[in-house]
Amino acid sequence: MLNNITIGQYFPGNSFIHRMDPRAKIIATTIFIIAIFLANTPLAYGIVGAFTVGALLLSRLPLNLLWRSVKPLWIIIVFTMGIHIFTTPGESLFSYGIINITDKGVAMGLQMGARLIFLILFSSLLTYTTSPIRLTDGIEHLLSPFRRIGVPAHELAMMMTIALRFIPTLLDETDRIMKAQSARGADFVTGSLIQRAKNMVPLLVPLFISAFRRADELAIAMEARCYRGGVNRTRMKELTITPIDYIGVGTVILVTVVLIVLWWLHR
Repeated sequence: MLNNITIGQYFPGNSFIHRMDPRAKIIATTIFIIAIFLANTPLAYGIVGAFTVGALLLSRLPLNLLWRSVKPLWIIIVFTMGIHIFTTPGESLFSYGIINITDKGVAMGLQMGARLIFLILFSSLLTYTTSPIRLTDGIEHLLSPFRRIGVPAHELAMMMTIALRFIPTLLDETDRIMKAQSARGADFVTGSLIQRAKNMVPLLVPLFISAFRRADELAIAMEARCYRGGVNRTRMKELTITPIDYIGVGTVILVTVVLIVLWWLHR
């Protein structure tokens, strides 16, 4: 399962989405995530689905990569659907003991499941099509107006990007430690829940030590290179807004306006 987690990975390319400015992609992603939760009719979900599929096709990302972004979170999706299916009141479709499935529960469960899938797929485009350096620059530019009130824009952007960048590294490290401990007789898959939790200790201890060691090595490397972030730091590639960015953000805003109108008509 660890090999299927693709959060934080960057897939190089030259598609329409890849060429967009990171600031435009961050703004567009934020707007569309909010718009997803405005969908409340089959037509609205159809528009959200069509726009998500269109964005995925424009990104030219491999289908197996997109599938791997959703696959590790299927438990959360199913759990969310189950909560709504079994707890939403309505006309009963099936009842057995304390289990009561209603028509509104099934509809709400399917809606929430679809929302989560669209949210995961669309937000994954941001990290798949944006390199960590450009993502850092984009976040810093967007947070720069808040410097006047004491917000450390560069430091926050750097921490967020480093955390995102090291997710695949820590997953690889976890996989190696699990294989090494399994070769020494550790068992992570059998036994009771309490026993399996105890068996995780040989995994967590070296993983935390490795994470702190990597953080210390990164800090030493940045200091040895006299790294200084902030206002006076220059960039090899400056961010520029192009017509592609206006088209991308404008399309997202247009879709959002349509969803707002549909939500208003059927609220």
